[in-house]
Amino acid sequence: MTDQAKRLSLLGLRGDKARDPAITGLAVDSREVRPGHLFAALPGSVAHGGQFIQYALRQGAAAVLTDRAGAALAGDALAGADTALVVVEDPRAALAAAAALWFGAQPEKLVAVTGTSGKTSVANFTRQIWQQRGLKAISLGTMGVQGDYQARLAHTTPEPITLHRVLAEAAAAGVTHAAIEASSHGLDQRRLDGVRVMAGAFTNFSQDHLDYHKNFDEYFDAKALLFNHILDEGAGAVINVDDPRGRQMAGIARAQGLDLLTIGRDEGADLRILGQRYDATGQDLRFSLRGQAHLVRLSLIGGFQAENVLAAMGLAMASGEDPADLIPTLPQLTTVRGRMELAAIRENGAAVFVDYSHKPGALASALQSLRPHVMGRIVVVFGAGGDRDRLKRPLMGEAAAAHADLVYVTDDNPRTEDPAAIRAEIMAGAGPEAIEVGDRAEAILRGVDALQPGDALLIAGKGHETGQIVGSDVYPFDDAEQASVAVAALDGRI
Repeated sequence: MTDQAKRLSLLGLRGDKARDPAITGLAVDSREVRPGHLFAALPGSVAHGGQFIQYALRQGAAAVLTDRAGAALAGDALAGADTALVVVEDPRAALAAAAALWFGAQPEKLVAVTGTSGKTSVANFTRQIWQQRGLKAISLGTMGVQGDYQARLAHTTPEPITLHRVLAEAAAAGVTHAAIEASSHGLDQRRLDGVRVMAGAFTNFSQDHLDYHKNFDEYFDAKALLFNHILDEGAGAVINVDDPRGRQMAGIARAQGLDLLTIGRDEGADLRILGQRYDATGQDLRFSLRGQAHLVRLSLIGGFQAENVLAAMGLAMASGEDPADLIPTLPQLTTVRGRMELAAIRENGAAVFVDYSHKPGALASALQSLRPHVMGRIVVVFGAGGDRDRLKRPLMGEAAAAHADLVYVTDDNPRTEDPAAIRAEIMAGAGPEAIEVGDRAEAILRGVDALQPGDALLIAGKGHETGQIVGSDVYPFDDAEQASVAVAALDGRI
C-alpha cells in the first residue's frame, strides 16, 4: 500500500463480506472516479447517487459508500463485482468522517459562522483580525477561500471532500487559523462533520431557502446543528441575542455546555453596542466588553456591520486572542466585496453601493442601515433569483417599498424561469409606484441617472457575482462595474 492509499477500515468504514481494499482517493461524482477510489453515492434533492454506481464501477471504484436506497438502485451492478459495499444510515456523515481521516491536516484553530445574513462579512472580518495580529489565516465561503491561501469554491460550504482537501492544503501552506461560513445546506448535509471547530457564531435569522427546507423551524434546526452537533462541550459560542431566534440559539448553546458570549444592544449582552454615529464614509461605534466601554472608528457602511464586527471579534476571542489586542484592529477592517461596497460616486456627490442582500430581511436591513448615512433619497435596484424560494419575492418588494424612496424592479439571475413572471411576483409586493425595468444594465443606468445631490443608490441582490444566469447560460455581468460605467457615462467621463 502506497503513501497515497489507505485501507477502507482506516477511514472508519466497514465493507461487506469483511472486504478491506486499499483506497486511493475519494469521489462524489462518478465521472471523477479513478481505479481504487471510494465512490460516495449520496441521496440528493434531484437524484440519488445510487443511480451512478454502475458508472463508478466501470471507472474502477474499489468501494462504494451509500445507504439502503442507493444499494437498491445499484441493482445487479454490484453482484459479482470485486468492490466493497458500505451501507450506512447516514452516508453524508460517514463521508465527512472519512474525508477528515483521509486528508488529516487542518488549521490549528477553526471557527464557523451561521445565520441568514452576515456570514461572509463575519468570516472575512475574523480573518482580517487574525491577519492584523500577524497570524496566517483564511476565510472560506461564498467568496471562495481568501487570505494566506486562496482557492475557488462552488458552494458556500463545500462538500466534505473539497472542504477537507482545502483545509489540508491550507494547513500545508502554513495557515493556522480559518473562519468558515456554515450554510444551512452545509450543516443539514453534514458537510462540516469532521471539521475540528473550536467556536461558532450566529448572526441572525430571517426567511430564506424555503425551497430546500420545509418551513422556518426546519431551517432554524439546520442552523442549530452548528451548536448542538458540530461544537463539543466547552467550545465557544458567539450569538447575537438581539434576534429573537438568537435568544433561542443561546439557550441551545447553554444546554450544550458551550462557553457563551452574547452580542447585541441588550443590557445583558457581553459585547454590547452602546451607540453608533454615522456619516458618509462610515461610523463611530461605542461598545462595551463585559462592562468596559470602548470607542472605535469603522470605515464600514451600514449599522448592521457593527454586529458583524463584534461577532468577528468574539470569534477571535474564542480562538484565544486577548481582547485588548483585538480592539486596535477594528478600525482597519475593510468592506467585503459586494457587501455594502462603495462602487462609484457621481460628480454631484451621490454614492452608489452594491450589496448581496437577496432576501427580504437582508434587503430591509441593508436599506435601513444605509438611511443614517444618506441626507437625501435612497434609490434601490433589485430583483430575485429564478428556481429559488418564490414566497420571498413579494416580501422583497414590500421591503423595498417600505425602506426606499424610489424602487426599480429588474432581473437578477432568472435561471430557467420566465423573468417577467418573477418581476410580476416582486411587483405585487412593491406596489404601483415601483418601476419595472427588465434589463438590469438599463435599470442600473436609470437608477444612477435619478440620483440628486445627497442621494444614494443601492444595487442589491448579486453583490460580488460577475455573471448573470439566464437559462443555463452565464453572461458576464458585474453590478459594481455597471455602476461605474453608468456614472462615467452620465457624468461625461467617457
